[in-house]
Amino acid sequence: MNMYVSNLSFHTNDEALRTLFAQFGAVSSAKVITDRDTGQSRGFGFVEMDVVAEAQEAMKNLNNKEIEGRAMSVSVAKEKPTRADNKRW
Repeated sequence: MNMYVSNLSFHTNDEALRTLFAQFGAVSSAKVITDRDTGQSRGFGFVEMDVVAEAQEAMKNLNNKEIEGRAMSVSVAKEKPTRADNKRW
């Protein structure tokens, strides 16, 4: 299950995000999205866990949890539209 994590501290990195979610099970990937030009965190990221029950437990326990003074939001990530879906006519 792929999860969208928002309202992250700008100091949170990939490893911190992975460690936070690993309390609930195996994390396949954890990525904090950074600004292309500056490399600074944009305050959100994605975490993927293969076991749905573990991901749901992580969402339940971490949604609205305060980390570094910010209440992060965790939800199921929406599928990224394909490039064909983004075409304008």
